[in-house]
Amino acid sequence: MPLGMILLIIVSVLIFAGVAHRVLDRLRLSDKAALLIIIAIVISTIFIPDINISKNISFNIGGFVIPMGLAIYLFVKADTRKEKWRAIIAAIVAGLAIYLTQRYILPAEPEAQMIEPNYVYAILAALIAYVLGRSRRAAFIAGVVGVVISDIIQMVINMNNNIPAATRFGGAGGVDTTVLAGVLAVLLAEIVGEIREKLQGGTAKKRLHFDKGHFVSTLGENVKGAKKRSKNKGGDKNEK
Repeated sequence: MPLGMILLIIVSVLIFAGVAHRVLDRLRLSDKAALLIIIAIVISTIFIPDINISKNISFNIGGFVIPMGLAIYLFVKADTRKEKWRAIIAAIVAGLAIYLTQRYILPAEPEAQMIEPNYVYAILAALIAYVLGRSRRAAFIAGVVGVVISDIIQMVINMNNNIPAATRFGGAGGVDTTVLAGVLAVLLAEIVGEIREKLQGGTAKKRLHFDKGHFVSTLGENVKGAKKRSKNKGGDKNEK
């Protein structure tokens, strides 16, 4: 069974167990919606063949259409313009890094490759997606879209040089790369984010509380509380 499918099964189990609820909440997804997306990816990948756009270009529903649709949804739901720009920049950098790794670093001969290239691309995309994207949503977007951008770069180069090589968006093992990149990017953001939140809880974030994936100031609440207490004291004096 492909590693991407195994990872999706593990994620499904975590969702059923309630472990992934907090992460899904930050991604603006319910448990039911996440499970439906996973089921759709698995079924479409297994039973629906690649759809041909032209002789050398095709795409896969489970490996391209569904992950890209989810990435677009998360992009629209991003809280700030800064988060959106981080996702865009991270996706572009990840796409370039994957292409350059494929072109100049990994050996071309399959027998000389120590690890499956799709896994290398996924890990690379996930690392860059988290470092530059930072938030859970931006990391997932950059991880998925970065893989697609690398395919687009290769497709354009092939077309410009009249190379009849096939470009399969999300196909031919691409689902592994896309799924792994997106999920690993979110996991990195969650793990590192949790560690940072705990370390900052008693120092720089002393006056902040954590709400839906973001630090929110409690200063306003404290001021309101102080005013309310002051008003009450004034009322007590007047009564006396």
